[in-house]
Amino acid sequence: MEADGTSTRKRKSAALEGCRPAPASASGAADPGSGDDDGGGPDKDLVDRISSLPNEILGEIISLLPIEQGARTRILAKRWRHLWSSSPLNLDFHHITHSWYRILHVVLCIISSHQGPGRRFRTSWLQSPNYKHAVEACLLSPALDNLQELELVSWQGHPIPASVFRFSPTLCSAYIGDCSLPDATVQGIQFPLLKQLRLVQSSISEGSLHRMIANCPSLECLLIYSCTGSRSLRINSPVLTSVGVKNYSKDAPMIEELIIESAPRLESLLHLDEHQGLRVSVLSAPNLETIGCTNATRLVFGSTEIQGLHVVRLGTGLCTIKCLALRMCTLSLDMVIELLRCFPCLEKLYIQCNKPGKSNVWRRKHQNLIGHLEIPLKKVVLNFYWGTKSDVDFVNFFALNAGRLETMTLMIKNYSEDFLVKQRQKLQLENMASNGARLNFTTYCHHNLMDRKYFHDNCVCKNYF
Repeated sequence: MEADGTSTRKRKSAALEGCRPAPASASGAADPGSGDDDGGGPDKDLVDRISSLPNEILGEIISLLPIEQGARTRILAKRWRHLWSSSPLNLDFHHITHSWYRILHVVLCIISSHQGPGRRFRTSWLQSPNYKHAVEACLLSPALDNLQELELVSWQGHPIPASVFRFSPTLCSAYIGDCSLPDATVQGIQFPLLKQLRLVQSSISEGSLHRMIANCPSLECLLIYSCTGSRSLRINSPVLTSVGVKNYSKDAPMIEELIIESAPRLESLLHLDEHQGLRVSVLSAPNLETIGCTNATRLVFGSTEIQGLHVVRLGTGLCTIKCLALRMCTLSLDMVIELLRCFPCLEKLYIQCNKPGKSNVWRRKHQNLIGHLEIPLKKVVLNFYWGTKSDVDFVNFFALNAGRLETMTLMIKNYSEDFLVKQRQKLQLENMASNGARLNFTTYCHHNLMDRKYFHDNCVCKNYF
């Protein structure tokens, strides 16, 4: 390290971008992080406050950085040289900027030089048998002791490594992708702290799936995504708040039935598959606020039954539901109006449709409803707005009749200024029923359902598309 204190502070400023030094105290204390003499220069009266934090806090900050940026903090000053190697390890293969055949060497070097404990370990797709052996070596390393977050992205259908379960006492979040989970491996394993569980394209028997969920007493968010081996999923949990199921599978048995027997804290329930049918029965979920349905969903909720987005039986209004997400083959105003009768307190409506409807003319067809149907919606999001007459009629219905509407967002793939001008002329914005309502055009963005953010937002509809 250079003797000149000014150079030291410049390197700190570059590495910790956004952390601006504050004026020093009247005592003129030296920089506590540099370990060097002050030297001359214009910065001699400035103090680096971030370096004055305790080592434990600095270690937590470093563990939130991508692996390469975290390792670079060692150049900041003498005091920082050993902080990274003792801070909780955040090892994400996707953050290593080397070609895939060099990643293995880099990962093994990181594991051998880090003291642990582990915070997060995320693999990428298996490239070779050597890749698999390297991941297994990492899972056994002391550098990952007390791991909190595990993302085993792809295991090519192989049985899950038994070494994964050594983290069961400390895991808070687990993503298990393309693995088989044998009964003998899963049986008896407890996950006392696990809050988020994502099983993706993996195979697990029905009995093992239920045992695994039952052995997660803190589980709040559950995603079963294209998994095989189980035909029925029953939920009995006092703490679960979010459940998402995508049940498509080519050949093997898949989930056909989801039963919410008792879930007093459940807030969000999503069926994510428009190609494979799922019967969803809600027996007890008094705090359920968000429901996601597709044209392949059969929902039985109390005395109300909805099949393929058509109301088969209308019972008592489902007043707890505030947010509804729909995946429709074609945009249908008739279908949406029918569903509004089931959810009299609905505030947010999210719709994704693959193509515009043939006709959404409503003035004559629904003239008996106009002025009588209470539309409590405050927010409407329409994904894939094409700008056809059918789309325009659909939007105008809510613009002219939803008196509480605050925002309507239309997502479009490609647009030009000319397109926006023409659409604003067709939409009757000057006559909107709600004086404060805003209409927004935005570009279509495909959210990744497997992204971790899916589980950090109770209103997961924005990740539904």
